[in-house]
Amino acid sequence: MARRKREKRSGAPGQSPQLHVPYITRGLPPYELLGEESLCTIEATAERIMAEIGLEFRDDPETVALYRAAGAEVEHISEASWRLRFPRGLVRELLSTAPARFTQHARNPACSVEIGGDATVFAPAYGSPFVMDLDKGRRYGTIEDFENFVKLAQASPWLHHSGGTICEPTDIPVNKRHLDMVYAHIRHSDRAFLGSITTPERAEDSIEMARILHGEAFTDENCVIMGNFNTTSPLIIDGITSRGIRAYARANQGSIHLPFLLGGAVAPLTMAGQVAQCLAESMVSAGITQLVRPGAPAILASFQVSLNMRSGSPTFGTPEPALGSLVMGQLARRLGLPLRCAGNFSTSKLPDAQAMQQGMMSMLSAVQCGGNYILHSAGFLDGLLSMSYEKFMMDLDVCGALHAYAKGVDVNEDTLGFEALSEGGPGAHMFGTAHTMRHYKTAYWDSALNDDQPWETWDEQGEVDAATRANKAWKASLASAQSPVLDEGIDEALKSFIAQKKASMDDAWY
Repeated sequence: MARRKREKRSGAPGQSPQLHVPYITRGLPPYELLGEESLCTIEATAERIMAEIGLEFRDDPETVALYRAAGAEVEHISEASWRLRFPRGLVRELLSTAPARFTQHARNPACSVEIGGDATVFAPAYGSPFVMDLDKGRRYGTIEDFENFVKLAQASPWLHHSGGTICEPTDIPVNKRHLDMVYAHIRHSDRAFLGSITTPERAEDSIEMARILHGEAFTDENCVIMGNFNTTSPLIIDGITSRGIRAYARANQGSIHLPFLLGGAVAPLTMAGQVAQCLAESMVSAGITQLVRPGAPAILASFQVSLNMRSGSPTFGTPEPALGSLVMGQLARRLGLPLRCAGNFSTSKLPDAQAMQQGMMSMLSAVQCGGNYILHSAGFLDGLLSMSYEKFMMDLDVCGALHAYAKGVDVNEDTLGFEALSEGGPGAHMFGTAHTMRHYKTAYWDSALNDDQPWETWDEQGEVDAATRANKAWKASLASAQSPVLDEGIDEALKSFIAQKKASMDDAWY
């Protein structure tokens, strides 16, 4: 007997027919890993780091002066370097004016995201110099790749945010590419996005483009763009970073404050010590925002990575940093700040079993810790050096599954399903019961990529693996992608701003 072919889904491969939600409202309570005594001990150690060791600030006397006026002790180390020590409780008190939850507005109001509380926002991976796919292999990223990933993110119901530097467009000069990246987010997506942070001037350009998009008055009163700032671990904040933070805070825009901690290299090898350092660095970085403009949105952040102690190479997606994320979730809630943490991390060089195993471990920790903004939710490969088209689609499927997981379990008269059992009684199947007919379209999350057919059917259809299915999916999604309509006047104003900025400077390639 010939087998019946599986019914085709409507829509492009890799896309779910389910409706897009602007962000996840978690029904899954965050996991409380540590007890009160352990949390207090970590917080006390972070305060001790800030008070006794301190942080070094470089090339930004204005930020040093702000912290000095707030009560920090300042030691002048060199002409452009200062060691700041913070009396216990100083930074925590400063952060009391930062919002526990805020809205980042998108140009499409239906896509605005809530950051904080029980809201979780998924965004694409960030910062890779290379891209890869099954057809062309690994190569430097271009603006075409950048635009492609913005379009793929826009097409997915499982991402909520357009992200930032999804990949480096290396075919555009370093000093000008931020303009094209921000424009790509605005032109090809109607979701919220991140701006540039690589120099204070580029931060200002990004904010100005957001003002053109949203209007100056609205931008001054609302968060419409955010910057993702890294400290220089261990315990250094350079002037490019601190001046960029001040630029975003002055404009009342959001900022993420992220130590990049490699255990045993720039942070203690053990997780308790790594978490304490992470808390101290992120708090001091975020505190700058409140010195500039009390009430400006700031996000505590955690990026903890284990090392292979035989080779010194980072090992993403391992269990210890996942536990660190759970603890950072607890600490962020105690501090009253939103949290960015974890992501779909992997050191695999291919979109394979290792990539998905590592990615799922780190993504689960992000959701279970109560993370609010999850950068690196899709595409991360090769230890963040490569953005993979195929893994992007595979990760979108993971994000879809996590939407269902994060909702938790509803318990009520309808979901208990007593009527489904009682309608037919013992021994009767439930395929046609009223309860089944009411819920069969929505009861379970439905993967857009998995092959759940019998082995024989899969064999007859060519033994297609997950990466190959993902390859077909991203191509189909791009082929059907349509950029959201952008007001012509705003578009022209953005293009004019970009042209004037580019004309004002020579190309710089480093």
